[in-house]
Amino acid sequence: MNSRWPVADPDVMRPYDALATQVMPALKTPLVKPTEPGAEAPAKAPSLAKASSRMAIASLISRITGFLWKLLLVAAIGQGVANDSFNVANTMPNIIFELLMGGVLASVVVPLLVRSQDEPDGGAAYTQRLITVAFSLLLVGTAVAVLAAPAFTSLYVDGSGKASSALTTAFAYLLLPEIFFYGVFALLSAVLNAKQIFGPTAWAPVINNLVVIFTILVVWIMPGDIDTVNVSITDPKVLTLGIGVTGGIVAQAILLVPPLLRSGFRFKWRWGIDKQMKEFGGLALWILGYVAVSQVGYTINTRVLTSGSPGGVTAYSNAWLLFQLPYGVIGVSLLTAIMPRMSRAAADGDHKKLIGDLSYASRMSTVMLVPISAVMTVVGGSIGIALFTFGKGTIDTAERLGEALAISAFALLPYALVMLQMRVFYAMKDARTPTLIMIVMTLVKVPLLYLCPVLLSPDNVVLGVMMVNALTFVVGAILGQVWLWVTLGNLRSKRVIGVILFTVVASGLGVGAAWVAGQVVPDSFGPTLQAWIKLFLQGIVGIVVSFGVLMALKVEELKPATSRFTRLIKRG
Repeated sequence: MNSRWPVADPDVMRPYDALATQVMPALKTPLVKPTEPGAEAPAKAPSLAKASSRMAIASLISRITGFLWKLLLVAAIGQGVANDSFNVANTMPNIIFELLMGGVLASVVVPLLVRSQDEPDGGAAYTQRLITVAFSLLLVGTAVAVLAAPAFTSLYVDGSGKASSALTTAFAYLLLPEIFFYGVFALLSAVLNAKQIFGPTAWAPVINNLVVIFTILVVWIMPGDIDTVNVSITDPKVLTLGIGVTGGIVAQAILLVPPLLRSGFRFKWRWGIDKQMKEFGGLALWILGYVAVSQVGYTINTRVLTSGSPGGVTAYSNAWLLFQLPYGVIGVSLLTAIMPRMSRAAADGDHKKLIGDLSYASRMSTVMLVPISAVMTVVGGSIGIALFTFGKGTIDTAERLGEALAISAFALLPYALVMLQMRVFYAMKDARTPTLIMIVMTLVKVPLLYLCPVLLSPDNVVLGVMMVNALTFVVGAILGQVWLWVTLGNLRSKRVIGVILFTVVASGLGVGAAWVAGQVVPDSFGPTLQAWIKLFLQGIVGIVVSFGVLMALKVEELKPATSRFTRLIKRG
């Protein structure tokens, strides 16, 4: 998904605080220039719950199909050196894109585009100038990255382990061209989101995943295995996999062009630097600093994983994908819908509305994500065995993956809160604070990562890495909340704390019920069948009890989800 969504994107709520609603005084500095007296009131934004629920459907399908191709990849090429090499190489385009401008596009472009709509031309000139600069930078950056593929491999792969540098480099040559198309997709997504058009950006990743699924199925039926000793970029399976996965990203980007044209936007090359572009550049420098610091942590993260047992990178990648699945469906949809609203509130100097959106998004995230994370802790092991033992997958590697998911599930809400907090800062045109928070998070993360191979066996290094990442999000969420207190003052945190407490109690009852349900499943079924039975039984019981208790407690923040579910049932 696009940023926000993330990305993030996207990614979506966060608040906590202590006993008081305001533990520190608010700084009395205006966020931005207030609306001039007599100015025309902005158009009413679409319903947050309605917009996010529609995107959640697309995001759910996107995440499911994305997860499906990860499952198929394990079945097609196993969960060893070949899969590790592909995963490292497939991550490189994302990392380099983020360093070039991905973080910028995901964070500050939507707020700036929303502000530019107040210009006489509706922001058309600014948007054209922004696209011109971005496309040029992406083309040059992509060409340099492809030429430097061996250098990137040496950076991310620890030669002391059993990872294959040669195979990683071969995949990198084929996958690094994705950088340009990631950029096109992110930029066009930002333009559409600023126009309150969310559907195309939510559905385009589904097409990408379908292209990749088709590619992997072709690889699966091709004879032989990927040669991890005598590596060649012309290896039929390597070539097919690399070109097919890159083709999916190309299709994802191209699909946004028609809806952009339908919106009335027309592109033409527009060069030059004006006041708005200088403002963009100042914010972009801080964002690049944020991304650079975060990639230091990721680089060490990957090197630590490749120093452990083969399959560690793949186990981490798939566990992280599962970890993000609930956030991707709920958090990313909510973030994408709320980002233009918060940006407009910040642009108008409307602190009350900005805080209201932050509080509402935080509470909705809590009631939706905490029960899911609690149940994931119980069924994590079963998820790994049930989903990753097909084809060339093994019980041991699948179980390790499930354990990694279970021990990190508690960080789902802190992760979502960090993503939301970052967007609030960016909406206020504050790109410095997220970078400073990321520096602290990385300073906490790096020493703990280096301890993993020292204190843990090679097979358990991935478990330690997942735990370290989870704890880092907790640190980041606390830092972000304190910083927002300082900046905005009263965050309506009493209401948030109340919702968190109610949700924790409900989730605890759900976990207890799920554990009891798991005890009735006998061991005689065999590991895979037993895992599937436990997954469905414990998952259903845990979720039903958790959300049932929340409904009995009449938690208001659950109403948007329950009302939509009720309408779907009635239509059926």
